[in-house]
Parts: sequence; C-alpha cells; structure tokens
Amino acid sequence: QVQLAESGGGLVQAGGSLSVSCEASRSILDINVMGWHRQVPGKQREMVAVISSGGSTNYADTVKGRFTISRDNAKNTVYLQMDSLKPEDTAVYYCYARVRLIQYWGQGTQVTVSS
Repeated sequence: QVQLAESGGGLVQAGGSLSVSCEASRSILDINVMGWHRQVPGKQREMVAVISSGGSTNYADTVKGRFTISRDNAKNTVYLQMDSLKPEDTAVYYCYARVRLIQYWGQGTQVTVSS
C-alpha cells in the first residue's frame, strides 16, 4: 500500500512558475514509476510526466521543455517544477505511483493559470 499526498499548486499568471510535490507514505525506492497526471472536467486524465526508479523520465509533448520532474528518495517525494505556464495547463494534478501492476493515486491538487 502507498498513500500519496500532494502539496503545492494554486493560482499563477501565464508565463509564471509553480511547483507541486508528492510525498509517499513509505520508501519509494521500490516504486517502479512515479509521476503526475492531470485532468480537466469533461476530459480524460492524461499523463504529464513520469520518472522511473532508475531516474528515467518521460514527458507529454505539451509540457516538454517547460516542466521538470524529479525525485528525492531520501524524502520519499516526487516533484514537478512547472515553468512558462499556459492557461491550457489549468487542471487538477494527480500524483501517481505504480508498484508492479498496482496503481496508486493522490487526491489531486488544483493548478490554475490565468491569462
């Protein structure tokens, strides 16, 4: 079992930066993949960025070059640094973890980018 607790998020103007964090309830050393997905009302949840236990990263094309995912194993925490934010980045951001075939989700944190 893994509980995920997001923090950060909020309201920012277009072009600004924001950071969200996700702290796991236990060591993340054996968590295969952690990352962030986002969802807007009426649309499917989409992958934003993920990072493997080995440190490999993958980003959605829409955020490449603007968002950076990282993990701190000592703090059991994954971070998402979001720069050059656009109004279309507005969504609820969900932390995600996969341990073998089991997926875990956080409660979500709202990110709103005003134009």
